[in-house]
Amino acid sequence: MNPPERAPGSLAELPPRRLGSVPVAPIGLGCMNLSHVYHPLPSRAEAERLLLGARDLGITHFDTAALYGFGANERLIGEVLATRRDQVVLASKCGMVGVDGVRVIDGRPEALRATCEQALTNLRTDVIDLYYLHRLDPAVPVEESVGALAGLVAEGKIRAIGLSEISATTLRRAHATHPIAAVQNEYSLWSRNPELGVLAVCRELGITLVAFSPLARGFLTDLPPHLEELPAADLRHAMPRFQGEAYAANLTLRDGIAALARQAGCTTAQLALAWLLAQGEDIVPIPGTRSLGHLTEDVGAAYLTIPEEILTAAGDLLNHRTVHGRRYGPAAAGDVDTEAFPDAG
Repeated sequence: MNPPERAPGSLAELPPRRLGSVPVAPIGLGCMNLSHVYHPLPSRAEAERLLLGARDLGITHFDTAALYGFGANERLIGEVLATRRDQVVLASKCGMVGVDGVRVIDGRPEALRATCEQALTNLRTDVIDLYYLHRLDPAVPVEESVGALAGLVAEGKIRAIGLSEISATTLRRAHATHPIAAVQNEYSLWSRNPELGVLAVCRELGITLVAFSPLARGFLTDLPPHLEELPAADLRHAMPRFQGEAYAANLTLRDGIAALARQAGCTTAQLALAWLLAQGEDIVPIPGTRSLGHLTEDVGAAYLTIPEEILTAAGDLLNHRTVHGRRYGPAAAGDVDTEAFPDAG
């Protein structure tokens, strides 16, 4: 990967982190919210404003996937950022796609190649900077899936390979087949699963950990206390941590994080991102949002110096031992290879 040109001001002023071998701004943008499962979805004009605003804020790393909007998210990014292609690092994912409106996991080499060809068209680019296997297909050895991606590297269609929702054991097997540049797993104050093994292996092998849902799927923002306010199609209605008594108990924990944020002179979201950034310079969070105001707030976290005692207190208050509810419901949990805590999932 070649480093993107850096726009003057904002995040470009800060020391970069690395995505594989390429420097990127310390905070990236997860683009799923613009097209998929978090509702209400923004209008096209709102989505375009957010993407262009992210670039103006100095964000260089944009993350999408074939699954998001069943191709709509890739097409959106390709259309909006086409004239800024030399300023951005594009990351997308294969191995989990929509077929007749249903999510399908398919890690067969021929499926990954077909998805990549479509992604190149959608993204309006000749090469994808970082291409992830979105989910491990239990019917296909990871060596076969990564081998197919290695072929795409050799052909110049992708520059680097990543894995998502993957365990330490699988990561070692994949890396032995072809060097892995990044692992994208959920990591936040309330989801500490990478600490069970994959983060240590990433550090041993020099692999970046890209943290998705760093704001706990919006929980550590201004998500309302009554989720009935969200459309019925919103993904969080099906997630255990957002249901009934578990959600009510988690809101009490959020109140505690908010109090710590006030002590630090920042917002709850900024404290959560600052905590994550402080876990290591090899971690790149990719918050997602529909709001340019929220994104500006998120970017502000990279400039903060939070007292160590407040960061420690935040981590002690909200973690895998204190959170209520599992990370995923049974069906979704069966689709991931990631290590899980016995109770928090």
